[in-house]
Amino acid sequence: MAELYENRELSWLKFNERVLEEAEDEKVPLGERLSFLAIFQSNLDEFFMVRVGSLIDQMLLEGDARENKTNMTAAEQIDAALKRVKELCQRKDKAYKMLMGKMESKGVKIINFAKLDEKEVAYLKSYFDTEIQPLLSPIIVSKKQPFPFIMNNEIYAVAVLSSKSNKERLGIIPCKNGMFRRLIEIPGKPGHYMLAEELILHFLPDVFQGYQIVSKSLIRVTRNADIDADKVYDEDLNYRDHMAEVIKLRRKLCPVRMEYTRQLDKMVLNRISQYINIDKKFILKTSSPLDLSFIFGIQDIVRNQKELFYTKRVPQKSPSFDETKPLIPQILEEDKLLHYPYESIKPFLSLLHEAANDPKVVSIKMTLYRLAKHSKVVEALCEAAENGKQVDVLVELKARFDEENNIEWSRTLEDAGCHVIYGLDGLKVHSKLCLITIKDGDDIKYITQIGTGNYNEKTSRLYTDLSLITSNENIGNEAAKVFANLSLGKVMEHTDYLLVAPKCLQYKILDRIEREIQIAQDGGDAYIGVKINSLTDKKIIDKLIDASRAGVKIELVIRGINCLRTKQPQDTDNIRVVSIVGRFLEHSRIYIFGKDEREEIYIASADYMTRNTVRRVEVATPIYDARLKDRIRDMFRIFLTDNVKAREQGKDGIYRHVEPASDAPLVNAQETFYQMAYDAVAPADADNSKA
Repeated sequence: MAELYENRELSWLKFNERVLEEAEDEKVPLGERLSFLAIFQSNLDEFFMVRVGSLIDQMLLEGDARENKTNMTAAEQIDAALKRVKELCQRKDKAYKMLMGKMESKGVKIINFAKLDEKEVAYLKSYFDTEIQPLLSPIIVSKKQPFPFIMNNEIYAVAVLSSKSNKERLGIIPCKNGMFRRLIEIPGKPGHYMLAEELILHFLPDVFQGYQIVSKSLIRVTRNADIDADKVYDEDLNYRDHMAEVIKLRRKLCPVRMEYTRQLDKMVLNRISQYINIDKKFILKTSSPLDLSFIFGIQDIVRNQKELFYTKRVPQKSPSFDETKPLIPQILEEDKLLHYPYESIKPFLSLLHEAANDPKVVSIKMTLYRLAKHSKVVEALCEAAENGKQVDVLVELKARFDEENNIEWSRTLEDAGCHVIYGLDGLKVHSKLCLITIKDGDDIKYITQIGTGNYNEKTSRLYTDLSLITSNENIGNEAAKVFANLSLGKVMEHTDYLLVAPKCLQYKILDRIEREIQIAQDGGDAYIGVKINSLTDKKIIDKLIDASRAGVKIELVIRGINCLRTKQPQDTDNIRVVSIVGRFLEHSRIYIFGKDEREEIYIASADYMTRNTVRRVEVATPIYDARLKDRIRDMFRIFLTDNVKAREQGKDGIYRHVEPASDAPLVNAQETFYQMAYDAVAPADADNSKA
């Protein structure tokens, strides 16, 4: 049975390999390839902070305990992951060198001192002396000056220093300072830049005068960010202040990786590893810059070269809405579905503002997980509260890496008069749920919005998501119960229409898979189609294996982690797994069970991961409107026919690009959806300006 499962961490690294492949793909515009390279690196940073950090904690706390799919211990998973990371990072270094080489012909070059003449060196020396050195904080490690605390993912220059006494010391300088630029342009050479850390590294002799530089390098340390806020709860603080303390604590957690760029002898690496308390196996050498975020600055420099980037696409007006008329009556008349980023989020934002000012609207309830820096959603909720509406907002302060942003928004909402809840004990609230209550005479009506992605205007242009807006009475009544439970710190124990984790989602999915198994065993045409970001829930995986054995046709579109091996004879040969990695981040979740009159279609906030199905509050909603079911079914078909950005998992677990048949047209699902959005509006209405 072990051959039917894939390790979670190794599967995630396969996903990040697919991101790296986009950087390597010559069919992708050059400027976009640079983006994928930077995304690969930032993804890997988070992998170490969260997943490797978690494995290290498991190794220390649970010893030889084994995970439930591939039976690997935490130590074995770490070793296997590190081996794979080293292989991928060698490809990343090679891709960086190749891409930057190609950028030279486009007018941008990152240079080093070997490429400069005396005049240019003199300019940089003067620039360093006046603009950078006065702002540096060098340290020579000694008994009186201990090794400094190394900030997470910041770049430092280190040097082995030798003095007349022949005693070697270690010098170290932080290379990040908000007072100087990272990209330094060379005068007289437009488009030629040097990275600030390389400039600092070169002029170390000027900083550590009186010492000989024996060896030098740039280093970058990644720290564990996997901290359980509930386990370290401080009852003397209110929950928001407690989360602020958790953020401070995270910055001081143990290192899980150190990268360096120049050759350092083993003795020096041993000393540094002792200073920062890291096992040497987590120390990795790289030949590319330690932080690739400067790539986005390079893109800005060449933005006018249109051929270097994807053709501009702008979210279009949804033909479902007449924006010249009030939206609430339109929704009361029929269900609406928005498909981001192809359609604009504007109708939903307009709905919130309309509700904030409609005298018949008595309340707005909403769950917030991740928000934009300048959130129009919060603006509308504050407007509603200031207009006397009852506004109840659950702000999830434990949304990893968005805690600080959410803390600030929670204060803003409270100041405006909103009732703010900070989540549930031991459970993250990850649902995307909004409920607008309308009192029309003696009648109470609900408008419910349920989505697959966050209420974030920025990511709605970058992530693919679905958003249902409905006046269905059953969905509205059940959504009201979800909010009633959340306000009391409880979860749903029973549902009839929505699937609501942690208690009413997993078993309902298992029941629907079992129903298809029975149909197949009775000779019927059984079918399951699922689009999610990750599949790790072993109960669901095992039930899908049972379904495949029974003859159920199963089609899975999984962007990232997939712990199920397909095409294993007699076990999973009825399962097809496709992953789409392209211009936009695939984020929508769709569940389809059955065919024809038995067919049930849901959209959801939940992946098929145990953390989603039984450890979070998640909501999946049925789609009842026949038009919308047809539309989602057609979307799913397009995902499965993608032969440009789709990769299919093979029997060996390797993902390979789907090869188009000789007579088949090329289908890029994301470009197809955008073209459909443009075609759905009259040419005169197509929004080709920056929205």
